[in-house]
Amino acid sequence: MSQTRIALFPGSFDPITEGHLDLIRRAARLFDRVVVTVLINPAKQSLFTVDERVDLIRESCAGIDSPGHIEVDAFGGLLVEYAQRVGAVAIVRGLRSSTDFEYEQPMIAMNAHLAPGIDTVCLLASAQHAHISSRLVKEVASLGGSVTGMVPRAVEARLMARVRKG
Repeated sequence: MSQTRIALFPGSFDPITEGHLDLIRRAARLFDRVVVTVLINPAKQSLFTVDERVDLIRESCAGIDSPGHIEVDAFGGLLVEYAQRVGAVAIVRGLRSSTDFEYEQPMIAMNAHLAPGIDTVCLLASAQHAHISSRLVKEVASLGGSVTGMVPRAVEARLMARVRKG
């Protein structure tokens, strides 16, 4: 009997973007279960609460072909400890550029040191999504620009309402 291959896809997802969804879809093809995990970081000021981000991710992932294989959760603390708790064999990270790789590489090495049995799988961003980041999406929205096609529709509506409130 084969073991279920579980992967974590951690991030702040403030908000989830079409780039994130592309990576979730691709990870769902590679692993039996993907747990999208919202990092709880009280030191970081977020536009959306953790609960709002979890809800937006669930809503955004509902249309993915394998929704039964995608779970959404939130966690605080060491990622590898959470990964061990849920039985993950891999951590999925998305890379848009060499800058992302430079940022991720020390964390990948530390995670490998702390939990040698958990691999990090880096997926390159698809060309149509490589320019999208949550930070830039929030900036464009706050300046009155269109974020259509960069975030799911439900996220777009909530994002625009939130930035209008200021």
